[in-house]
Amino acid sequence: MQPHEIKPDTGLCTILGYNAQTGYMRRYFNKIMKRNGINATAIALNIKDEHFDFTMANVGKSKVTQMMIEKEFGAKAIPYCENLNDCAQREGRVDFVEVADGKVQGFCLDDVAKAFYDKPEFLDDQIIFVTKMMLIAHRWFDAEINVDDIPLLIGEKE
Repeated sequence: MQPHEIKPDTGLCTILGYNAQTGYMRRYFNKIMKRNGINATAIALNIKDEHFDFTMANVGKSKVTQMMIEKEFGAKAIPYCENLNDCAQREGRVDFVEVADGKVQGFCLDDVAKAFYDKPEFLDDQIIFVTKMMLIAHRWFDAEINVDDIPLLIGEKE
């Protein structure tokens, strides 16, 4: 989705990372939204290490309610979360955070993503990653989860 396509009824979420605007999270998330015909997009915030602490310390006070965290900041986000799901506690990193009543909650989706497959140990990281993007899109915008679409999403040109 291009900036001029964002309308008052467009669903929004945020991605935080070094190269969030051009990274895989935004690319696959927006492909999933488009494939599902959902009017939603991810607003990407490119930040540097020196801005991460300020950003995360203030996310609970901001208008952000849903934020994907790029891989480089997954572990660094843990101290800013008041609650973590079991996977995030075990893995020591988050894939996304949600803010409710000013409280930041962190989530890791490894367990849920791998549960879609009989033998997840044979899958590459990209398939698990796109599965996580489908899970987030479903959680926030009720997008369909169809793992059979993953090879199509990976193979699609921009």
